[in-house]
Amino acid sequence: MNITSYDHKDLIYALATPWGSSALAIIRISGEGCITLLATAFSRPEALLSARTNRIVHGVLSDPASGKAVDEVVLAVYRAGHGYTGEESVEISCHGSIPGIEALLELLKNLGMRPAEPGEFTFRAFMHGRMDLTQAEAVQEIVSSRSRTAQSLALHRLGGALFTELQRIKSLVLDVLSVVEVQLDYAEDEIGGDVTFPLETVVSAKSQMDALLATYEVGRLYGQGARIVLAGSTNAGKSTLFNLLLKEERSIVSEVHGTTRDFIEAQTVIGGIPIRIYDTAGLRDSMDSIEAEGMRRTEQLLEQSDLILLLLDGTEPHDNADMLGSRIGKLVHDPRCIIVWNKTDLSVGKAPHGSFPLSAKRGKGFEELQAEILARLRKGSARPMDDQVVIENSRQRDALVRASEALAACMRLAQAAVPLDIVAIELNEALEAMGSLTGEVTSADVLEHIFSGFCVGK
Repeated sequence: MNITSYDHKDLIYALATPWGSSALAIIRISGEGCITLLATAFSRPEALLSARTNRIVHGVLSDPASGKAVDEVVLAVYRAGHGYTGEESVEISCHGSIPGIEALLELLKNLGMRPAEPGEFTFRAFMHGRMDLTQAEAVQEIVSSRSRTAQSLALHRLGGALFTELQRIKSLVLDVLSVVEVQLDYAEDEIGGDVTFPLETVVSAKSQMDALLATYEVGRLYGQGARIVLAGSTNAGKSTLFNLLLKEERSIVSEVHGTTRDFIEAQTVIGGIPIRIYDTAGLRDSMDSIEAEGMRRTEQLLEQSDLILLLLDGTEPHDNADMLGSRIGKLVHDPRCIIVWNKTDLSVGKAPHGSFPLSAKRGKGFEELQAEILARLRKGSARPMDDQVVIENSRQRDALVRASEALAACMRLAQAAVPLDIVAIELNEALEAMGSLTGEVTSADVLEHIFSGFCVGK
């Protein structure tokens, strides 16, 4: 979608539910005059045209040219100023057959509407003041959430929690700026009263801003998730642990060395954190070209991982890292690595210091290992509460960093008794950064980048 050439007069439509067979599907249409146009294909035009906002009308949509029925539908009517976009709009609930959906979309196109671009419905809602930019981003974060925690946090932002917090901080900065501007516009003898620079207010605003900024890492973790790679020698039990983490038989388990020759990946949720887990080829010297390629891919995954579970076979004694081979020995000292001493039910020796004893086959020691995984990923942060204000996207983080740095500069300048007109520049910089967060001063290029990443129908 090209924001710079956006034309709100277009009538747009899109399927708001996934493509596929289902009991029901929903098609959205929006734009001034869409109700009147849709009525030309509806079996009860007067009922539709007279329907008040937030009312539903039952009937049949037909091709006006042939009179052939397309589908029996229920129409939810939203007059201007209501509904998702704030424009006149209709949500069509139809039967969820793919041919039927295609026929309805074709009908809307023939009526003179055009397919919506990705994110165009949410963009219109933003343009009509139905939501600010943080709420618009929360829409996409809800749609793409991969855990209940991420969904709840994004839902809280959609409700305006982040916007409210930003407005509270912004009001503090505006209070300071108003004091500065009064002193710039009037002489001290004209003002009267206390003209001291309100440094404590700046400190409070920055403190609140930094507290919000500090939520980014935990927000990113629960929103975007983490990568965990299972590594180790062949037949160390990686596939068994992989299946245990997923709670399903996803990877082939065999006593034959080199069974897993390429990586296998799957998604799960651990402690509310969406996790992508990789079961990899065993690390060992091999003349087999296919197995060697599998190990090369394993090493690429290791470089990109957030956490590495290094499995050691408890049935084979390992006195030191050198005996593990160069590949595995290097991983032992990686700060992302958790050493897992597997097959404790068959172990011939003691687990190495700092490792986690585990019988992946029997599940013994799994709870302790899972607790360590969560502790490593959270890095000391507690699991956020559903009503906590948390940010998770880098655009919001970057804007908060910019605002925080501007307030820090403001504090330094004020303490150094620098002229107030220079202090005012930093205060305005902070306000501009905060305005970009909510969309008050955001450029068309930024808006296009945000909304083009949405799914069609949102």
